Amino acid sequence: MSRSPASPARVPVEERLFSLVLALLATENGLTKSEILSTVQGYRQRYEPHGDNSSLERQFERDKDDIRELGVPLETVEAPEASGNNQLLRYRIPKGAYDLPSDVSFSPEELTLLGLAAAVWREGSLSGESRRALMKLRSLGVEADDPVVGYAPRLRVRESAFDPLSQALERRVMVQFPYLKPGESASRQRTVAPLSLVQHQGRWHLQGIDQEAHGSRTFLLSRIVGPVKLTARVFDPDQYRVDGEPFAERALLELERIWESNLAEIEVTAGTDAATRLGKRYGDAVPVGADGQPVRLTVNFSDINILADQLASFGPEVLVLSPPELRAHVLRRLETTLAAHDDSVSPTAAGETHHG
Repeated sequence: MSRSPASPARVPVEERLFSLVLALLATENGLTKSEILSTVQGYRQRYEPHGDNSSLERQFERDKDDIRELGVPLETVEAPEASGNNQLLRYRIPKGAYDLPSDVSFSPEELTLLGLAAAVWREGSLSGESRRALMKLRSLGVEADDPVVGYAPRLRVRESAFDPLSQALERRVMVQFPYLKPGESASRQRTVAPLSLVQHQGRWHLQGIDQEAHGSRTFLLSRIVGPVKLTARVFDPDQYRVDGEPFAERALLELERIWESNLAEIEVTAGTDAATRLGKRYGDAVPVGADGQPVRLTVNFSDINILADQLASFGPEVLVLSPPELRAHVLRRLETTLAAHDDSVSPTAAGETHHG
């Protein structure tokens, strides 16, 4: 379907927020809401001089919260002659409060590299940190070296659920998706108010309010097994905010708490693929010894099923010592694999012949 000639081109949210920050930095006395909506990139394209701009005003209210959450010191100043009149409030960002310390400066080359580093992390839960960094760098007024910018790297996410969930976060609408929990044979439809997308230990998670469970839940994106549907149900995320804490930060702290509280002890055979990969992944240096000799590793984990899948993939190179639940999960996977490849071996016999 082609775009109507009267429809303005959509301005990306990052560009709109950046334009708002620059506009508010450039004025000493501040700008009124009307001045912002009629002149700033991302608003002016949809502004109606004598029409209804209520939806645009709501967008601006959300953007104010977003840039404050990004660490931008946005101030409101009342007009002395019209105290209490919100339409005459002026908004500004005190440049001194947003400047870098006087003893810190960057060359064009350094600014380019910092910009590239921030651009790598433009996706998902890290977008807040990256946008804060990019806004700060661009507001310095130092020109970057253009030839390098064309080679900016990007993180790509494999889960197809990532993009629609990002859109739902931006629009503040609830989503529905089929989710398959470990151990269940069929997925279940979930209705969730999304609060943040975070990456932890190399995997993307959605943290939100499960409407059926009436509580906060964390969903692994790789377990969303069908399309994510954006609903028409708009919600206010602030009703779920605790003490003003950013949702992504809270979700990451909870995932890190779970990670640190779950420990497994395993033995790997020195000189094997398991010793190399697991030693690097979990930060333990595997001692160099005679091939075939077992080496013990202590492993943290946040999801017992993911770890069991990984350990089982190494076959006899790994022995799970504890906890018993993880040992049982790995053994079950090995039994299933053996039974699938040898009809003459029963799962019970497979469990007896493998040390697990």
